[in-house]
Amino acid sequence: MNNPRIASIEWGVLEGLRPRNAGCNSRLPDHGPTMRDAIARVTLEDGTSGFGFSRVKQPQAEALIGQRLDELISVEQGVTAAGLPIEFPLWDLLGQRTGKPVYALAAEYYGKSLDGPQQAKCYDTTLYFDDLHIASDEEASQLIAEEARQGWERGHRAFKMKVGRGGLHMPLEAGTARDIAVIHAVRDAVGPDAPLMVDANNGWNVNLVKRVLTETADCHLFWLEEPFHEDPVLYGHLQNWMRERGLLVLLADGEGHAAAPLLDWAQAGAIDVIQYDLRDIGLTKWLKVGQKLDSWSVRSAPHNYGSNFGNHASCHLSGVIEHFTFVEWDHADTPGLDTSAYSLSEGQINVPDAPGFGLALDDAIFQLVVQRDGYQVSA
Repeated sequence: MNNPRIASIEWGVLEGLRPRNAGCNSRLPDHGPTMRDAIARVTLEDGTSGFGFSRVKQPQAEALIGQRLDELISVEQGVTAAGLPIEFPLWDLLGQRTGKPVYALAAEYYGKSLDGPQQAKCYDTTLYFDDLHIASDEEASQLIAEEARQGWERGHRAFKMKVGRGGLHMPLEAGTARDIAVIHAVRDAVGPDAPLMVDANNGWNVNLVKRVLTETADCHLFWLEEPFHEDPVLYGHLQNWMRERGLLVLLADGEGHAAAPLLDWAQAGAIDVIQYDLRDIGLTKWLKVGQKLDSWSVRSAPHNYGSNFGNHASCHLSGVIEHFTFVEWDHADTPGLDTSAYSLSEGQINVPDAPGFGLALDDAIFQLVVQRDGYQVSA
């Protein structure tokens, strides 16, 4: 069958466990030790199947049964509007049918060729507010520094830490002072050369940013993420202020409910790194966005938090988008999701050249979660 129809869709949620509990950020409570990946497996009438993250609802899945594969995805156009609810499974499915990894399909879409084994730079995104129960800034700083060292032992060589403790969880002055102390401690822990990013989750204002950047100038931060809600006037002011002081800190934004003109502001030079969420907008749109950002020499760094599948799917954009900077890596072990074809070493994810995303499902575990709180629809 050259153009088979969809015969069945199964959907369920796999639960993974982080190495340790993830604490608060500047605006949210404790994130907990677990992460949940909603997974859909799509099977064609010829028996070929693919799977991936999907929020597809059962009525949507029922409407997709019987549709032909080329109505939903092709290398030339990516995923069509009709196929968006199952975009990641469709990319995996196309890879299974062609025998190609998703990164090779994405490169064809992008109009470029990739040679040799693929690697993707990543950063450890697990440094949250795990210290709020500690009174001493020194003890709190050493706790987060030890967590960074744990990431180093797992193979990470770049790190992002949450800041903005004074936005909600601590008094403003005490929280800001602790942010500064923790930044210094983590820099000491990971050495002078490891890229170190900070993410305020919109918990600061311009004056707080200036204070923190001034007092951590010797830490040479790589980027500052979401310092405050998107505002082109404040972006421009902050960029000028940093340039005047020789602070080479990139400004990153775009996760969550990003402002509609964000790309326009990036084109104008107000933002250096765009971080649209990978699962929210999907691979096809990220490839389109990446082409624009490459033409403007703006960096790409898709947001991915709380998804083990997303960790690995992000890697398939790395070699394709020219100015791709990092995969955001939120480590977890997820029973039912076999990620063993990937490995992390010296800050690089080694990406398999297996068909699709190079991941595998444990069918017995997946069937359990489908039966427990998921669904299955078929022709």
